[in-house]
Amino acid sequence: MRIERELMRGAGPVAVLKLLERGEMYGYELVEALLERTDGVLSVGQSTLYPMLYNLEAKGLVTGRWREGDNGRGRKYYALTAKGKKRLAADMEQWNAISQAMTALGVIAAPGGAGGARRALA
Repeated sequence: MRIERELMRGAGPVAVLKLLERGEMYGYELVEALLERTDGVLSVGQSTLYPMLYNLEAKGLVTGRWREGDNGRGRKYYALTAKGKKRLAADMEQWNAISQAMTALGVIAAPGGAGGARRALA
């Protein structure tokens, strides 16, 4: 299932910040993690991810630094900043409130309902 562009604009940056909460990652690593950990629901290509990362970096939510990867090639690794951690906490509160409201309306199945559980990003 692919998420429509408008929903992904809100979910994508929060998902990336949540992944970076665990530690720094480079772009392709983020693409793969989003694909695998969300069973493809929040899958993004590099052409979507990199502009998102540049935007997060411009806002001071992530920082990027170049370093040599395992294969000897340079890679840009992204990490969450203190400002990014605060933003993630605020965004998670909002997403939890939306999730609870949608569940109350019957839009989202209650835990243990149809569809099974997705692996958490954390």
